[in-house]
Amino acid sequence: MRFKILFMTNKTATNSVKWKRFSRASYASFQSLHRVIAVGTLAVAMLQSVSLKAKTAEAPAGITRPVLVADGDSLVFDLNAVEVLGSRVPLTAEQAPRMVTVLSATEIAAQAAPSVNDLLENLIGVDVRQRGEGGVQTDISVRGGTFDQVTVLLNGVNISSPHTGHLTADFPLSPGDIERIEVLEGPAARVFGTSAFTGVINIVTRRDADEGSVMLEGGEYGYVEGNLRLAKSHKAGTQGRMTHRLSGGYARTDGATPNSDSRQTRAFYQGSLLVDSTSAELQLGYSYKPYGANTFYGAASTDQWESNERYMAALSVRTQAGRLHLAPQIYWNRWYDHYQWHRDSPAGENFHQVDTYGLALNAWFTSRWGKTSFGVEMRNEGILSTKLGKVRDESEWVSTGGADGQSDILYKYGDDRTNLSAFFEHNLILRSWTVSLGVLANRNSGLDDRWRFYPGVDIAWHPARDWKLFASWNMALRMPTFTDLYYSGTGIQGNSNLSPERTSDFSLGARYRTPGWRAEAQFFYSHKSDMIDWVVYASEAAGVLSSEWIYRSGNFRLDNAGVETSVDWLPAEIWESSPLTRLSARWAYINEDIDYYRPVVSSKYAMEYLRNKVVVSSDWHLWHRLSLSLSWRWQQRVGDGNRPYGLLDGRLVWNDDRWSAFIDGNNLTDHTYFDYSFIPQPGRWLKVGGTFKFSL
Repeated sequence: MRFKILFMTNKTATNSVKWKRFSRASYASFQSLHRVIAVGTLAVAMLQSVSLKAKTAEAPAGITRPVLVADGDSLVFDLNAVEVLGSRVPLTAEQAPRMVTVLSATEIAAQAAPSVNDLLENLIGVDVRQRGEGGVQTDISVRGGTFDQVTVLLNGVNISSPHTGHLTADFPLSPGDIERIEVLEGPAARVFGTSAFTGVINIVTRRDADEGSVMLEGGEYGYVEGNLRLAKSHKAGTQGRMTHRLSGGYARTDGATPNSDSRQTRAFYQGSLLVDSTSAELQLGYSYKPYGANTFYGAASTDQWESNERYMAALSVRTQAGRLHLAPQIYWNRWYDHYQWHRDSPAGENFHQVDTYGLALNAWFTSRWGKTSFGVEMRNEGILSTKLGKVRDESEWVSTGGADGQSDILYKYGDDRTNLSAFFEHNLILRSWTVSLGVLANRNSGLDDRWRFYPGVDIAWHPARDWKLFASWNMALRMPTFTDLYYSGTGIQGNSNLSPERTSDFSLGARYRTPGWRAEAQFFYSHKSDMIDWVVYASEAAGVLSSEWIYRSGNFRLDNAGVETSVDWLPAEIWESSPLTRLSARWAYINEDIDYYRPVVSSKYAMEYLRNKVVVSSDWHLWHRLSLSLSWRWQQRVGDGNRPYGLLDGRLVWNDDRWSAFIDGNNLTDHTYFDYSFIPQPGRWLKVGGTFKFSL
């Protein structure tokens, strides 16, 4: 089908650009726009899913999307409506005051990534440490922080675990469910709440309609995976439109290393309704993941075992009352965790149930002075456990729950806290400048019920057509997890008197975009106090064997500084027939100055940050519909026993209109490496699969 597209650069179509087909030639309209709008990243994937039958494109509540309007056989993109992550009001990519890294659907499809967690490994500002293959217990951190300091969003909904960051990255999704991943580095408390301490990762699911797909994959070590996706839209009343999207999958493997077998079951539903100026979105998710935990929590046991189960539900609405835009949201998350120090043995066995629920309202309006936003959020976090928390009254003891729950094992411990936040933000938008100022007021029942304030300011400037400069200063707070506060076991001891973490962060950045080239660089400096780590104090280690050391959770001070750079050469934007479509090189460096309040001899996390990370990747169009993507990643981590390593991954894929076939290779050089010093990772692992698409 042939159609034309109108790009509207102002309120009229006077300066619109039209064409009847897409082209990567240098004279094509995509190239001649010379805009710093990532149309290839954000819009092309959306074009594949929009229906020409609709008068307006579906824009589910809380989801940033461009506005598309069908006009005969044309689609109209309003460039001023392309919204990006980073502020509490909708701002376009040109207006956005902070740097946001976007992993597009095209880049996702090119990666040899068996899980959502694996997709993040090649993002230069993100540190991914996996204990198992395929997304089994993955720790995700940003800018030298820990896995408890990142807020993870699913379609704008907070799904982070207050129990432990080990469980945050259990997603009810596969890579094929994702349209894009947005990463905002640095504190963002005044936008996303107190848990946005070092960064925010927002996963946006696909918005296709009236189609389905089946994916099957198999490989070495007994690996088998299957995924099904269905999407159907229909009219709702006389003016509305409803879309249902359902996906599910199952994966299993015997494991490439001892005691690393796993099974993963997942399901996700997304229903969206659009009526006039009001949109609503309901999302429901489920995942269950039992796995061999090898030496995940200590080298003294090689037959540990664990299972993680989670439920999630959220309803988001976006509407307008006169000049006032309203975006209420309600959500609930539940995690079940079952752990055994020795597999199939009650010794060292723990059960946990964690619930979070939240109510939030964000409102904004536009005036001659810019865009102003204000809102409130209430978030409750609670845990029931056989191990963590305060001792509950015997009348409150209840049986353990979830798929692994046992009626004769009781939750005897627990804790609960409520977080109340109020937000205010104003965005001054000028011709070449955006200045965003805001503050978060926060009160937590787990502290002293005092109000605390966390301000921030972000500035963006366009000095020239192809350039954009950024500057930011923000503060944030993070409450200790329930594990930080209460976990005690062999060689480990929590501390219920921990103070919350605090940070003050400053960053500078620059972005350059012109046909054939894309470059970014940013520098950051953070001063952090009352940071939380598990350490062995020198006074307690004297004369004691290292195997008998006790790691205690405690606070310390931290200053860290770093730089990130990336350069992408995109020859296909200039030479349409170029077999090389993309070649990128990225580098990140971090240096930390740690001051423990008491001398320590060992640390579990803070003293093992990623100092250097290099990623070199390329995409090739080999022949007809055959393409190849390669990615090499080199990492150098500080800390005893952490050896630098480099990994080469690749995907060879044949893409047809209705089907595709691929070969994935991970660690193609069969390198021996460790993300954690005593947990071996798989060697070379080959997988073969295919996807079939069909209409509904």
